[in-house]
Amino acid sequence: MSELWASSPGRCAAYLDALGISRWELRIQPAATVPRSPAVAPAPAVVATAAAVPLPQVSMSGARRAAYLKAMDITCWLPRVPVVPLARVQLESETVIEPDVMTETLFDVAPELPPAALAPEVLAPVNAEPLRLEMPLPAVAPAWDVLREQVANCRACELCATRTQTVFGAGARDAQLMLIGEAPGADEDRLGEPFVGRAGKLLTSMVTALGLTREQVYIANVLKCRPPDNRNPKPEEAAQCAGFLNQQIALVQPRVIVALGAIAAQHLLHTSETIGKLRGQWWQLEPAGIPLRATYHPAYLLRSPEQKAKSWEDLTAVLERLAVS
Repeated sequence: MSELWASSPGRCAAYLDALGISRWELRIQPAATVPRSPAVAPAPAVVATAAAVPLPQVSMSGARRAAYLKAMDITCWLPRVPVVPLARVQLESETVIEPDVMTETLFDVAPELPPAALAPEVLAPVNAEPLRLEMPLPAVAPAWDVLREQVANCRACELCATRTQTVFGAGARDAQLMLIGEAPGADEDRLGEPFVGRAGKLLTSMVTALGLTREQVYIANVLKCRPPDNRNPKPEEAAQCAGFLNQQIALVQPRVIVALGAIAAQHLLHTSETIGKLRGQWWQLEPAGIPLRATYHPAYLLRSPEQKAKSWEDLTAVLERLAVS
């Protein structure tokens, strides 16, 4: 195999790529058992494939892979981190292999290895040691971080031109209770957090009355940007943000959702009914089937404190539902 490395490293690299190997070491053997031509420089002990072009992953049994590795004098190898295949691969022979025939071509030439290279002991079952990972695999960005970045960079509607910053959401990412309002206000737009103004303080008091803290629930809005002058969200704006909110609900997987105000309730339930008709009863958020309770928005309660008793009825029902569900 050492002569093959010296004469055709490109072909060896192609075999190793087909085997899914991104790093390997050549076994050091006594000079008497590995004859070398004086005109050929010794092959390096460690060969890296940083510049090698990744090939499609090929399924191969562990025994067959071990046999090929041993025949190629490889003692240490690491699986390749999956990447998007390139459209073309240029080998040393200047032959271009197209992606759709790449796998077939590489393994058609695999049997051309000389029989002597596959000694009887190589074909026997191999009790190989577990793979020795010499470096950690790159971490995949968490779904929450990806979603937050998508929200921050959103330019889907006209609100991106007037916002100070987006307001993503806050609270426990595995909360049992999720509270959803309609849109950020001036304080939220300035600080980047939902429900931090006067209405936010009232909401905190309502959550505390349930025996919870803001850190134990998850709070979000239908819109992630503040509408100018705190006007009501337009239907097209809510539609553009719907995907973000749906992903937040899917990630949190709450046991109960509370819709704060008419706009949030109408958006989540796809209805035009008033909050007076929607509150006081249980609904289901489809398609997940999550129990949903609609109640008055804290900002409305600041203007109409006489409605706080009805809002407390809704929250009491939520607390009972959390206790039994």
